[in-house]
Amino acid sequence: MQMRPLGRSGLAAAPLALGGNVFGWTADEGVSFALLDAFVAGGFNLIDTADVYSRWVPGHAGGESEAVIGRWLTARGMRGRVLIATKAGMDMGGANKGLSRAYLVAAIERSLLRLKTDYIDLYQAHQDDAETPQDETLEAFALLIRQGKIRVIGASNYAAPRLASALATSAAKGLPRFETLQPEYNLYARADFEQELAPLCAREELAVLPYFGLAAGFLTGKYRSEADLAQSPRGRSVKRMLNPRGHRILAALDAVAAELRATPAQVALAWLMRRSTAPIASATSLVQLEELMGAVRLTLPPDATRRLEDASVP
Repeated sequence: MQMRPLGRSGLAAAPLALGGNVFGWTADEGVSFALLDAFVAGGFNLIDTADVYSRWVPGHAGGESEAVIGRWLTARGMRGRVLIATKAGMDMGGANKGLSRAYLVAAIERSLLRLKTDYIDLYQAHQDDAETPQDETLEAFALLIRQGKIRVIGASNYAAPRLASALATSAAKGLPRFETLQPEYNLYARADFEQELAPLCAREELAVLPYFGLAAGFLTGKYRSEADLAQSPRGRSVKRMLNPRGHRILAALDAVAAELRATPAQVALAWLMRRSTAPIASATSLVQLEELMGAVRLTLPPDATRRLEDASVP
């Protein structure tokens, strides 16, 4: 499998990342271990999580996903075969949020403990923090790199002007720079990324790791009407996509999938793999995971790509 560079970092990832948001939530520990085993056996290596996963679940405090991955790493001895990407900055309760030096220094220790590792391959700012000077954040990352606790840094949910400013600060002050961006990007959510962020990432050679690659399951074709929303805890977030444009996208996916003997999910991910480095997708069963990994082997003809993009034009 051809690996793709993570910016200028020297690290490389397979063209699909496994989303860890479901670990310890809709995928229990046994299922999570099986998914991780199958993902690595399939030749993939990038596993994405965050300290805040899955704090939104009643009774959870955050860190559940990292803890499951940490126990898997220990049980399987897989640390050297995978790239672990996690994130910090989201609200973890009380004053535990943001990108200040003090908070990042404390947050990474908790992530390392849960992940049962000495280092994190890709440590990402989960969201922008307008209240903390960017040089303070980048200097904190520099400290953690010097200490050997992280290898590469990335950004998530940054608007183009703030990402450009962070990159300029790194260059001006000789600080580590963001090598990756994790934006919301898929066939349904195109405009925000494509207008300003995509040219910036291309110009600065940042890897793009889109989240919600399947639009919370909408692009699998699982949700066709409001009656389908109760199928999953994520159904509520899909309701807004049940509109004429959303149905046009599903119709195009259905048509291309039928022609290529693939599934709508595979077609949606194959399209995204052509326009990014490694989309992030999660699964709650081995059947789902096998389907997602199959997208890597799918080649979209130019006509199919055109029809998908015409149907999904923002």
